[in-house]
Amino acid sequence: MKIQTTLRCPRCQGLNIKKNGFNGNRKQKYDCKICKRCFIGDHALDNKGCHSQSDAMIWRMIAYGNGVRAICAITGFSRDKVQAALKRSRHQITPKQKHYDTLQVDEFHTFVGSKKNKVWLIYAYHAKTSEIVAFVWGKRDLQTALALKQRLKALKVSYERIASDNWDALVNAFSDTDDQWVGKQHTKAIEGNNCRIRHRLSRAIRRSCCFSKSMFYHIKSFNIGFWAINNPKQI
Repeated sequence: MKIQTTLRCPRCQGLNIKKNGFNGNRKQKYDCKICKRCFIGDHALDNKGCHSQSDAMIWRMIAYGNGVRAICAITGFSRDKVQAALKRSRHQITPKQKHYDTLQVDEFHTFVGSKKNKVWLIYAYHAKTSEIVAFVWGKRDLQTALALKQRLKALKVSYERIASDNWDALVNAFSDTDDQWVGKQHTKAIEGNNCRIRHRLSRAIRRSCCFSKSMFYHIKSFNIGFWAINNPKQI
């Protein structure tokens, strides 16, 4: 009895395929005439990473507290596969409203390169909808706080009032706001969201050995995590 399978290109799913010799392990190689992809014939059988849903699975696991090595151990994917999926991610948050009544702003420290190198996140949060509206990366200074203000302006987001703690940089950056609330009593919601981020993203956990080795993957991971917080039913 013969079993026949249809060979498709793993990239474009095309059927216009031709043979292209063998690799070092004597496995048949093929070329796709449509997208020019070169691949191995039994790629789909011995490499879990080719599964069409693998990227979505990796993104979901990152959004719910798994690091790269943990994902490799659970799924059997290679580290290169997980990092490639992270690199391919295009998650970007966009404001769901053009006008907000109150935005809470706060700073949040993370580590990149080593536990001695802090990289600060400053972001705006809308408590009523549990939405992260905008964020910027940088140092814990006035310049980064002003960058958040400019980011909100670039997104054409307006607001009636800004609430922050007593940190001078945030107070001064938004000092021209008509209604400014200052004090920890006004930032309880965003402090709670900080706790959620630290539970949801392994790279944000405060007292652990987890940190990002590169800023590129650091930003990618937080983009996925923030997108998941803003779109919990779509991740």
